[in-house]
Amino acid sequence: MKKRALFIGGTGTISTAIVKRLAEELDWEVYVLNRGIRTKVLPEGVKLIKADINDEADVLAKIGDLTFDSVCEFIGFTVSQIERDVRLFKGKTKQYIFTSSASAYHKPSAGYVITEGTALSNPYWQYSRDKIACEEYLMKQYREEGFPVTIVRPSHTYDERNIPLGVHGKKGFWQVIKRMQEGKPVIIQGDGSSLWTLTWNSDFAVGYTGLMGNRHAIGEAFQITGDETLTWDQIYSTIADALDVKLNAYHVSTDFLRAVGDKYGYDFTGSLLGDKSVSVVFDNTKLKRIVPEMCTKIRFDTGVKIALEYVLAHPDECQIEDPEFDEWCDKVIDTLEKAKQSM
Repeated sequence: MKKRALFIGGTGTISTAIVKRLAEELDWEVYVLNRGIRTKVLPEGVKLIKADINDEADVLAKIGDLTFDSVCEFIGFTVSQIERDVRLFKGKTKQYIFTSSASAYHKPSAGYVITEGTALSNPYWQYSRDKIACEEYLMKQYREEGFPVTIVRPSHTYDERNIPLGVHGKKGFWQVIKRMQEGKPVIIQGDGSSLWTLTWNSDFAVGYTGLMGNRHAIGEAFQITGDETLTWDQIYSTIADALDVKLNAYHVSTDFLRAVGDKYGYDFTGSLLGDKSVSVVFDNTKLKRIVPEMCTKIRFDTGVKIALEYVLAHPDECQIEDPEFDEWCDKVIDTLEKAKQSM
């Protein structure tokens, strides 16, 4: 008999790869619960439950007598949303997998090597603090009520529709790619030497699916990342190489970016000081102990070529212009250059 999984969300960067792997390679019976906006990405055979997860009565009516081996939450960000899930799925699933975030780890970190035992604390990013609160609530439910939770902590995971960057505007990555193509200077936080880990979504899916239905995962937390660590300068240089252009890197301190970004609504306090400006290397020993097939198959130089090929071939979908951010970059660079000349 096939194992049965329910995905809350199921069409995002990470979850799409997991749903595809389960449905096409691992022979699970897969249900996806969402509002039906991006159903074209779902593989054949996946069953859609079209509903708003916040409408508990409607969800319960549409699920009916179904029970699941794994319920996988990808769009839960606050404790109230997780409390809702516990009400909906307690007694209906053998495992509830909550997608937290590696940004929840202590900032600033006492050391750059991160394990699941690294303390959770992020005073700079509300998103991360909310994820920590969700984890704490779920572990309390596990300890006191036996709710079968597994926690996963992704870091920077990408797919063919996303180019990983440190500094970008509100409309995503494209304006930075365009600046590279035009030979304009591209802002990189700090001096570009801090370490970062990037994970292709199908690699992530191997680790995640290995935890599904795995009794050794109940009551535990796992970080799921690739094994390749790069500096931010190396990341941007790899993107430029894939574009066949020369990188014109312009390094700006995180503190300066925070100060001038807040005025324009760019949350660099959270996304940089609370995440990407901090060097991290993830120790995946715990995950690989119970999912030995987890490894990096798609290195960043390969992944970014796949992503750029897709992005350049789908201008309407992926090439979203952001003139406000472009102007802001020019203003930041011009201000700093004038300051250098005035000394």
